[in-house]
Amino acid sequence: MDFKYFILLGVALELTVGVDSKPKNVLFIVVDDLRPALGCFGDSKAITPNIDQLGAHSIRFENAFVQQALCGPSRTSFLTSRRPDTLHLWDVHSYWRDSVGNFTSLPQYFKENGYCTVSVGKVFHPGRASNFTDDFPYSWSEYPYHASTEKYKMSNVCLEDDGSLRMNLVCPVDLETQPEGTLPDIQAVEYARKRLIRFAEDKKRGQMQPFFLAVGFHKPHIPLKFPREYLYLHPIDTVPLAPDPHFPQKLPVVAWNPWTDLRERYDVGQLNASFPFGPLPKYFQRLIRQSYYAATSYMDDLVGRLLSSLVELNLANDTVIAFLGDHGWSLGEHAEWSKYSNFEVSTRAPLLFYIPGVTDPLFELSENFKHVSLTRNHNFKKRNPKGTFKSDALVEMVDIFPTLAEAVGLPVPKMCPEPSSKSMTCTEGVSLIPLFTSNPILWKKAVFSQYPRPSKFPQENSDQPKKKDIKFMGYTMRTHKYRFTQWIGFDTSHCRGNWSDIIGTELYNKQIDVLEDNNLAGNVTYKDIIKELSNELKAGWRHALPCV
Repeated sequence: MDFKYFILLGVALELTVGVDSKPKNVLFIVVDDLRPALGCFGDSKAITPNIDQLGAHSIRFENAFVQQALCGPSRTSFLTSRRPDTLHLWDVHSYWRDSVGNFTSLPQYFKENGYCTVSVGKVFHPGRASNFTDDFPYSWSEYPYHASTEKYKMSNVCLEDDGSLRMNLVCPVDLETQPEGTLPDIQAVEYARKRLIRFAEDKKRGQMQPFFLAVGFHKPHIPLKFPREYLYLHPIDTVPLAPDPHFPQKLPVVAWNPWTDLRERYDVGQLNASFPFGPLPKYFQRLIRQSYYAATSYMDDLVGRLLSSLVELNLANDTVIAFLGDHGWSLGEHAEWSKYSNFEVSTRAPLLFYIPGVTDPLFELSENFKHVSLTRNHNFKKRNPKGTFKSDALVEMVDIFPTLAEAVGLPVPKMCPEPSSKSMTCTEGVSLIPLFTSNPILWKKAVFSQYPRPSKFPQENSDQPKKKDIKFMGYTMRTHKYRFTQWIGFDTSHCRGNWSDIIGTELYNKQIDVLEDNNLAGNVTYKDIIKELSNELKAGWRHALPCV
């Protein structure tokens, strides 16, 4: 981006989010288990033309990190703008309003400021983590919608070669054979489109409140279940193995993710992969990778349907769009699968913001977006997205709350005091709006993630230990040059780590080791660097905040 663009962008931003402007709507799209496996993020294997169109005219954050690579804690974190240690929530078995404080959520803040807030699909993590109501009525103006077919997630609906039905990991399906003849994300998009129609009708009558519509997609979360035609977009003979499919020899074993969620599936169980390190057979590794990309293409097609409805109903020019994954997903890197770790393939996720007239002042979604339907017979040609505006700044998902508030002209919540439990409405992130208009020299020095473990050596519950079973915490700090992690003893009764009890250290030079294969923690050359980074990690996220 050049200087003239920044001037234009700054003027547009002032006009768009000024206090006197008409309130913007928000379309908040969150995707389950989505790493940056998208064309607009440079993944050459991805076929995601609809998200690429959005991304080509959004601010694309290349270095966006979740606070914990697990659905429940991650979602509660970015939907409250609080970090896991503040929430005392590292599993899916606690509700923050009961366990620590009645903190204001992102949709609740918009609701309290006159918005109609609607939840469709998986937004909050369902179950105990959101009080079995998706945090209704606090966060939502109406009861959240969940597809009737969500209940088949753990059912025997995957067709085997012998005609039997199993609960598989790899599960391409024919829709007509599925219970109710459909799938959850298809149902969710249809409901969201109907809800947009109602908003548009209210707009025509001059009765529309600004809306905050949150749509949560389940795929590519396991099971990798999707309409079979999307499989043909990714021929198996074109699917490579992970570039580093072996267990890192210098990795502390406490850091290992034994991917127990995959082992619960029938097809994976039949492989008799040894616990906890595997590996899986190469042919099955390719099947998983193929299905992950096919499920992502399926999700992209549905996102295209949703965006096309926004355009067709003349709502696009009044709507800010946020698109994100709740965390990444390992696809065989380091011989790991799923999430549950501090490796960057798990903690890094896609993050896009589209603000009409701001992120690309010369582009209007309402005039330029065309839904690309991906089917077996579609003559699809991959294109590299053009005109993408990106930021390489280090950002975190806790930054989303204050960013959306500022983007629509609402007061930006203040930084949380210490301890955070003393304030209902505050943020442990910072608004990213300054990154939309310039590239501040003084920005975050580092971003922070963490993951709990019940033991030093991997066990059956290592991926998702309950709070009472947590004995160790892996605290991670990502700078522009390094990813640094220390595994320390953790006291759940006082919700704090013991920095004198370090059981494992990881240090990766991201400038020369992008894949994080060579742990430098045992290299004496890095002794002083490790000491410095350890002090910064212990000091925590507040000491890495920007001066903006």
